[in-house]
Amino acid sequence: MNERNLPAMPTLKGFKRFMQLAAVFLLGMVTGSIVYNVVYQTSYNKLWLENKDLQIQLYQAEEDNKTLKKYRKQSTVIKEIQVRVEERDPPLDALAVKEVVQQLHAELEVLRGRNIFDIDSDAKMARTLLNRKIYVVRDKEYAIQVKTMLVSEGVLQVWVDIRPYVRS
Repeated sequence: MNERNLPAMPTLKGFKRFMQLAAVFLLGMVTGSIVYNVVYQTSYNKLWLENKDLQIQLYQAEEDNKTLKKYRKQSTVIKEIQVRVEERDPPLDALAVKEVVQQLHAELEVLRGRNIFDIDSDAKMARTLLNRKIYVVRDKEYAIQVKTMLVSEGVLQVWVDIRPYVRS
C-alpha cells in the first residue's frame, strides 16, 4: 500500500482538550454539591434549634397555664418558673444549653405551687441539690451553678451558669 491510502493518525490534542473540559465540569459538580450541602445543613441546623426552642416555650407555657388555672385565686404561690443562663465567652452549643435548661426546669417543677413565703427553705434545698449538678447532653457533660433565685409576683427566676464538666 501506498502512503496516500493510510488513514491519518489521531492526535492527542483533541482528546486532551476534551479531558480538560470534562475535569472542569466534574470539579464544578463537586464544588456545587459541597456548597449546596453546606447551605442545606446550615438551614436545617437553624430550623432544628428554632424548633427545639419553640418546643421548650410551648412546654413552659402549658405548665404555666395549668398552674395559673389551678392557683388563680391565690396570689402568694409560685405560678411560673423561668430559668436564665448567664452568657459565656466562648458561647456553648445552643442546643446543649436548651437541653440543660429543659432538664433543670423539669427538676424545679416541684417548687411550682409552693407558697412564696416558704420558698426560703425550699430554695436552699434546691440550691444545695442542684449546685454543681451534672447534666449529660449528647454524650457531653455540663455542670451548672445556681447563681441567684428570685421570687417576684409569683414568678421564680433562677440564674444559672453552665460550664462544660471536666473530670479531674
